[in-house]
Amino acid sequence: MALKGLDIFKFTPKTNCKACGNPTCMAFAMKVAQGALTLDKCPHLSPEALEKLGEATSPPMKSLTIGTGGGEYRIGGETVLYRHEKTFVSKSLYAVTVKPDTVDKALEELQKIDYERIGERMYVELVNVEYTGDTDAFLAAVTKALGTKRTLILEVSDPAVARAALELAKGSKPVLNGANESNYQEMSALAAEAGVVLGVTGSSLDSLYDTVHALEGLGNKNLVLDVGAASIKDAFANAVQIRRASLKDGDRTMGYPSIVNVAKLAPADHPLQVALASLFTLKYGSIIILEEMTYAQALPLFGLRQNIYTDPQKPMKVEPGIYPLNGADENALCATTVDFALTYFIVSGELERSGVPVNLLISDAGGYSVLTAWAAGKLSASSIARFIKEQEIEVKIKNRSLIIPGKVAVLKGELEENLPGWKIIVAPNEAVGVVKFLKELTA
Repeated sequence: MALKGLDIFKFTPKTNCKACGNPTCMAFAMKVAQGALTLDKCPHLSPEALEKLGEATSPPMKSLTIGTGGGEYRIGGETVLYRHEKTFVSKSLYAVTVKPDTVDKALEELQKIDYERIGERMYVELVNVEYTGDTDAFLAAVTKALGTKRTLILEVSDPAVARAALELAKGSKPVLNGANESNYQEMSALAAEAGVVLGVTGSSLDSLYDTVHALEGLGNKNLVLDVGAASIKDAFANAVQIRRASLKDGDRTMGYPSIVNVAKLAPADHPLQVALASLFTLKYGSIIILEEMTYAQALPLFGLRQNIYTDPQKPMKVEPGIYPLNGADENALCATTVDFALTYFIVSGELERSGVPVNLLISDAGGYSVLTAWAAGKLSASSIARFIKEQEIEVKIKNRSLIIPGKVAVLKGELEENLPGWKIIVAPNEAVGVVKFLKELTA
């Protein structure tokens, strides 16, 4: 952040500043640099100074908003190349392409993917409607796609067709993806008039750079950059270069989010498209377009995205509660473990594999693993007993057998004291032994 030489460092009000409480504005400038205050909090700055300073202090990659209502998403705003440097800001969004001849089937399949994982709804956020030459069919496809209530990408480079599509969809704030070196002036005017983000592509990275520079000269900075589909190698290189140019080299002409159309990089090869979507989730697709999405494809892809776009210092947790597995009812065995998401998925997976009905009890353990939670006092005999009482487990479940993790076998005696009438059973130390253990236990 470069504020050096700007008037904010030189200005000294006669009384204490209302924004920072200091007789000089140096304190305010330092707080702005640290991110503790925003520039608009200073009553002494003119609109011209705010505009200058705002650009100097904004992230190197522009933050944009697409869609409206429940389909409103933020893209861009990134400040680092690598997740270990700082948490990524805006998660990648996934889109499925629809064409006039496939629109009905594609939209039907699209809406089958909608589930929750660790408190986050997993679904395909965007629909990419591709223009293939038939204007009426394209507009009909746009109308059908609007019915899904998903945010649209209008993939069309013909300004006349783009205008007609925007007349239908502009209220939902779609992305208009189709500007290039030959039509950018008309497409920019259309995007500005409709108040939507404009997608820009080029025959090469140099051509893309020149087109973006020209668009900025027209006053349009609501842009998303299409990395192209000439080859997988070129698309990957472009995605990395665009991010590096803005974040490392400070070139704000490349400081925009990106679109990666893996459907065009690997047409009809759906497994490869999912593999590429995984790659560009890491490096660095803001919007990733696939040809189709099935539940089997979505599950690993969304899981990867959730792992990447969460704060590495805040472990992912599942909600405390009762999780019946394998059709468990009030007579089924009880088992307990911590709320750390990775532990939950490993343990629940092994429990399901056993085929034995089990009520898995998840208490609040701070999102730690079993031994860490035990060492921190988050998993103890008293915390488990308290959870069972607070959740009224003894009212909801008749079975009085409780399986505890093998690594905290030391809790067995104290649990028997805290839960009179319960039989405490110690599981194996490793989850891989759970299947055999449960089958022998219930034989």
